[in-house]
Amino acid sequence: MNFTIEPQQQELIDLAKTIAVNEIAPRALDMDKTGVMDEELLHILKSSGLTQTSVPKEYGGAGLDLLTVALIMEEIAKGCSGVATVCAANALASYPVLFAGSDDQKKELFDCLNQGGMACFALTEPGAGSDAGAVSCKAKKVEGGYILNGTKCFITNAPIADKFVVFANTKEGGGIRGLTIFLIDAKTSGVSIGKEEDKMGIRASATAEIIFDDCFVPESARVGKEGRGFLIAMQTLQASRPVVAAISVGIAEAAIEAAVAYSHQRKQFGAKIASFEMVQQMIADMVMKTEAAKVLTYRACVAQMNKEKKAAMYSAMSKCLASDTAMEVTTTAVQVMGGNGYSRENPVEKYMRDAKIMQIYEGTNQIQRLVIANEATFG
Repeated sequence: MNFTIEPQQQELIDLAKTIAVNEIAPRALDMDKTGVMDEELLHILKSSGLTQTSVPKEYGGAGLDLLTVALIMEEIAKGCSGVATVCAANALASYPVLFAGSDDQKKELFDCLNQGGMACFALTEPGAGSDAGAVSCKAKKVEGGYILNGTKCFITNAPIADKFVVFANTKEGGGIRGLTIFLIDAKTSGVSIGKEEDKMGIRASATAEIIFDDCFVPESARVGKEGRGFLIAMQTLQASRPVVAAISVGIAEAAIEAAVAYSHQRKQFGAKIASFEMVQQMIADMVMKTEAAKVLTYRACVAQMNKEKKAAMYSAMSKCLASDTAMEVTTTAVQVMGGNGYSRENPVEKYMRDAKIMQIYEGTNQIQRLVIANEATFG
């Protein structure tokens, strides 16, 4: 395994760390309270290139590999995982176009991102989460294009996105064989933003419904062939799950840092709790599990980059282990801090709330375990 990072890529990782410490973390609790991304911060992220990590060199981007993207998101997540989710959502939306889009579609999307635009990946529906074949948003073929009708839900970046990467069914009766992808401009007639979610965690990220009401799109908006959407979605999620794992690792690392700092400040029975064996054991477990999750996350990135046979399994394992670890570590951090950890004046209860979604989005951990078991059992 080679986790080597080139100097130019390391500069971006260091930049992400600096912005996380100086710009993101100081705003994190306020954004959590309001549920709104700080506009000045979003401008900083765009101007620094942190919302464009997926753009290839030939389209004006940095051409970062997956490991570098993961390391950047890990650093951002230490400051606020909601902010990391906003940045990662742009990458998630980019992958279907990168994998299956035409040159014109790639230019359209990547030019938008390079100019500070935002994007979203619109697959989930009220009746279609883990079961992508249950997508009911319809794309009816008409002269010159398609007419879309349906509703997407829980779409990260929907309220702030300029471009939507939308999954709709072109087949009568639905099913995965009809799933087709479209690249749609947010200003297209017949597109509107529905209910915005008031979420438990990652509250700096905007999450909402997208409603399509007799929305006409030209045939040139279709990404790839009709009926290829499911395969492209699986390819996309396989590439993006290590990024979710990296965000999870960042959450866990932030929780460890907070718990360790508190253990040196808090005194009970005349001594700092850092000297108590039980607290030391808790911190040791937090550190061990987080480091293990980190190594598996980086390994999954390398497997994906090298197109290894078991890349899908590594992707699922990294997302599953890292998010489970983040949930456990943040819960332990709250326990280390006791009543203070339960207070919204301290960040660890936010980390705990943020960690939960990591076990759910981009494929629940139950689905990840099915993928892992299938790969391990049947190859």
